[in-house]
Amino acid sequence: MKEFYKIFIRIIFVFLLGINYVCAQENIKVGLLVPFTGEFSDIGKSITQSIRMGLNKIDNKNLIILPRDTKSNPAVTFSAVEELYDEGVRIYIGPVFNENLKDLNKFQDAIFLSFTNKTIGNPKNIISCGINAKSQFDTIKKYLEKNNLKKTLVLIPKKDFKEEIEQAILKSKIKTKKIFYYDAEPTKLTKQIEKVTKYGIRKNNLKDEIKRVENSEDSNKEKKLEILNKKDTLGKIGYDSVIIADFRESLKSVTTSLLYTDVSPKKITFISLNQWFDETLFKEKTSQPISFPSINKKNYENFNIEYKKIFKEDPSQISILAYDLVGLVYYLLLKNDFQVDNKLFSKENKFKGMTGIFEIKNQRINHILPFYKVEDGKFKKIF
Repeated sequence: MKEFYKIFIRIIFVFLLGINYVCAQENIKVGLLVPFTGEFSDIGKSITQSIRMGLNKIDNKNLIILPRDTKSNPAVTFSAVEELYDEGVRIYIGPVFNENLKDLNKFQDAIFLSFTNKTIGNPKNIISCGINAKSQFDTIKKYLEKNNLKKTLVLIPKKDFKEEIEQAILKSKIKTKKIFYYDAEPTKLTKQIEKVTKYGIRKNNLKDEIKRVENSEDSNKEKKLEILNKKDTLGKIGYDSVIIADFRESLKSVTTSLLYTDVSPKKITFISLNQWFDETLFKEKTSQPISFPSINKKNYENFNIEYKKIFKEDPSQISILAYDLVGLVYYLLLKNDFQVDNKLFSKENKFKGMTGIFEIKNQRINHILPFYKVEDGKFKKIF
């Protein structure tokens, strides 16, 4: 029995030695690639301050952030990475913008956690950490299925993110009745919305029905004509829901055109993409309710309050992602014995951050998002 305890104590000693080795290891250096100067310097400053907040929460001096100014310039970004790479840095938070990813594939054994939400055409060592279209359509699909909505019209603007939307629809396996592409130019938009909603046909249906009732000998003719004359169109729209893949003023232009063609949220369900809780949507009362996937609202508000308390200013929208990315990196390093290698983001993992749940697998990040609707001047959580 004494021999057994001796062996047991040796095992415990080796185990504790291993823990001490991990704790006493060399510092893990993480590059931070953001614009400190130039047009987007405010974003860089906000991201950096959010990183500081994240580091304070972790409270581990072994994790060191090395910030570098990208000036939102691909060439400057590349030079900054070269410098850090020569110092042994193999994991980076940033760059912020998609165009600054150029040539970073040359650093094949490095990992870049970019803030971009674009996923198409990125080098293999770039991990898109923004709220991408696939994550949003996964959540929208869940909402459609919960509400038995099977006749969905998807309206996609002819803009540079069109392919991202197309791929997201394909990968999320969301069922749609029709996908329609529209011009963002207001002079063309309304006519295109008229076409896809069959406004002309429904308008003529109303005229024909009014004429028919007028020429009839129906005893309730006057009452029926009173009801018909209050209508704008007559007949089914053909859809039970519409997804508008647009934002801000362009989104409002589309909803206005839909209302003009007698398609309102009273008749079919209005859905959009992540609006970052834009309160100007409250003013568009005739377009309510309109629903959208987004990050965790309560956490977002708490983060903004804490940030403002510390730095006496409001953070940029994506700063909460920066806060989460520090935690995500530390979490994955812990699970990978503090080794920065190709296993770090290839293993299947889940991480709960302020924005929501990160799903990590095969060098990709997907966000599991909550779903909200704008109604009665409020953002209401649906699930």
